[in-house]
Amino acid sequence: MLDALTVAVAVAALALAAWCGYAAYRDQPTKDWHFIGMAVVTVLALAQLVVGIVMLARGEKPAEGNVIFVSYLIGSFAAVPAAGFMSLAERTKWGSITVAAGAVVLAVLEVRLYDIWSG
Repeated sequence: MLDALTVAVAVAALALAAWCGYAAYRDQPTKDWHFIGMAVVTVLALAQLVVGIVMLARGEKPAEGNVIFVSYLIGSFAAVPAAGFMSLAERTKWGSITVAAGAVVLAVLEVRLYDIWSG
């Protein structure tokens, strides 16, 4: 797995979490700029999903098994968009908190993906 991409996704997710956490601190809902940030993080997660599938197709194997690795890849890709859709339903500071929590979940999933691949 590409370590640089994993670190980039995790750092971008934590930056998004801090940004949305600050918006929640100021009693603000998610705004268009937050959704642009979510899109950037989601594109990075999509790139990681594609790279992970290509590496599996080339015959490389994760240390803990293909099924769990692909499951975590899909979960990390879906974490921020799911939180973003939920924040649309809650147009208060709790929507921003939801996105911040989803971004933290993504950062934790990235650590776990690294562990699954490296063993």
